[in-house]
Amino acid sequence: MSDAVGPAELDAAGPGPGPGPVTPQGEAMFAELQWIHSMIRSDLEIVREMAADTAAGEPASGIQARLRTLAAASPLWQLRISCLHYCRFVHSHHHAESVLLFPELRRSNPALNPVVDKLEADHAHVSTLLDDVEAAARELGDDDSPAARGRLVAALGQLSTDLLAHLAYEEESIGGTLRTWTSWPYR
Repeated sequence: MSDAVGPAELDAAGPGPGPGPVTPQGEAMFAELQWIHSMIRSDLEIVREMAADTAAGEPASGIQARLRTLAAASPLWQLRISCLHYCRFVHSHHHAESVLLFPELRRSNPALNPVVDKLEADHAHVSTLLDDVEAAARELGDDDSPAARGRLVAALGQLSTDLLAHLAYEEESIGGTLRTWTSWPYR
């Protein structure tokens, strides 16, 4: 992940004038962002468990059955039926943030520019990790060897670790500004 300025450094440096008072609409928007992130976190926990079981040698049929269960039980996976589609969901979520949310964050609170720079770098990094997961998942469909399993386990593990760190950083860093808004920038 990028080494850009984090929230603690911003607080120590003083972010400058506050963006304004917290609004009920801003609180609701931040809660919506956290809700989406909580679904991603929940699914990532299940994915981590499946990666560990894959590494331990669980048969492909068992992993596939658990993926089907995840698809039926998870709100995100109901929308995106497979691991490949889940990766597309995260890509889409990050694209929407980059195009719609980040420019408004820069406009409404210029002190967040280093944070937005890091978030944009994180999105590029996570995009690469998602591509790695997609490639490893496709490979495992054709090759159930220990090496193919290992590549998928490694890709899922790296995605989970880095994406969870990104979600936490994003919420911590932009929550204060987001809570002052009265509407999403694209409405």
